[in-house]
Amino acid sequence: MKHFKTIADYCEAINISLPKQPYFDIRSFEENMPTVVAKMAPFKHEFYAIAIKVEGSGKAISGHHSNFPEGATVFFNSPFQIISWDILPDWEGYYLMFSKEFITRSKHLQQLLTEFPYLKIDQSVPFEVAPNEVSKLLSIYQTIYKEQQNLQEDSLAIIEAQVLVLLNYVKRFFNAQTNREEVIEAFRKADINLLSRFQALIETAFYETSIQAKKSHSPKYYAEQLAVHPNHLNAVVKQITGHTAKTHIHQHILRLAKSRLLQTEMSVKEIAYSLHFDAPNNFSSFFKKYTANTPNSFRKANHL
Repeated sequence: MKHFKTIADYCEAINISLPKQPYFDIRSFEENMPTVVAKMAPFKHEFYAIAIKVEGSGKAISGHHSNFPEGATVFFNSPFQIISWDILPDWEGYYLMFSKEFITRSKHLQQLLTEFPYLKIDQSVPFEVAPNEVSKLLSIYQTIYKEQQNLQEDSLAIIEAQVLVLLNYVKRFFNAQTNREEVIEAFRKADINLLSRFQALIETAFYETSIQAKKSHSPKYYAEQLAVHPNHLNAVVKQITGHTAKTHIHQHILRLAKSRLLQTEMSVKEIAYSLHFDAPNNFSSFFKKYTANTPNSFRKANHL
């Protein structure tokens, strides 16, 4: 399955022009129709997308949803969600995309998934927009689109503000049209999925030797890999487990350290570097903080 890390990679893959900015893009479906790949096999990408489809034939599969409503439809994609389509070149509407870097740079979107939790649902639910609301949404997309076409020094601030307006309108429509109990369950599953992916990343991070020292010790590193804000990752992990993301990382490092001290002939220096500490002394201080023993004394006391 193809996996697109950047918006530019995605645009190239579906055969449309490259974005004007690396972290944000907005298009009308109409401008894509002459060149876009009409049939895309399942793929994933690492950014958020929010779209309004006014007209359009064929089938698009977002998560597990393929039966879009008949009227004007809002749908959105979260990072790593599986997407595919087989469409006719008659789609009308707009969509915008933004990456985790766009969120990081934004003054207003730092708590994106906390304020707009519908974006974290892996199986996002397309929903119909009432006819009298369509023009309102389209006008927001059009404002953002015009700003994107003629970027100026203050364009990013204006685009951010309009994206925030759009997100709030979508939140209103989403809350009005979805079953609250089903949504709460979907949010819970999304949080459990995030925790699971975080735990898997911790495991695999210490298989690698190329990661810079201390990088894999930081919750920020994992949040970047998961395309979420570090505060959101920490909040989800703590809510489910009772422990912070940093505690989970440190406990995993400690388990690996004890295992290597007891079951291998690796020196303390070798273990330190294998666990991505930048110096053996830092590893020894870390180990003593959690066990009250130095690595060598722990090894000797538990030697069989």
